[in-house]
Amino acid sequence: MIHETVFLVAALWLVLLVIACAALVLRARSTASRIMALDTLVLILIGLLVLWSDAEGVSHYMDAALLLAVLGFVATLAAARFYGDGRLF
Repeated sequence: MIHETVFLVAALWLVLLVIACAALVLRARSTASRIMALDTLVLILIGLLVLWSDAEGVSHYMDAALLLAVLGFVATLAAARFYGDGRLF
């Protein structure tokens, strides 16, 4: 019973955070703010995938979360490098 309540509260909180970050991505004025909002959005989505993996009891979502974490890290590095230097490599 308490496990389901905690899961529901965590899921609703993460969904609200996704909505807030998506709004920030759309409304941010600077490119740096958008990069940071997108990185935060990816981290929240990773949290949702981990939560969903625990709820369903399968590891496929955990694998997707790990892949998203690696790709999000590389994408954030590339976007920050491009924003700072004007080149990727």
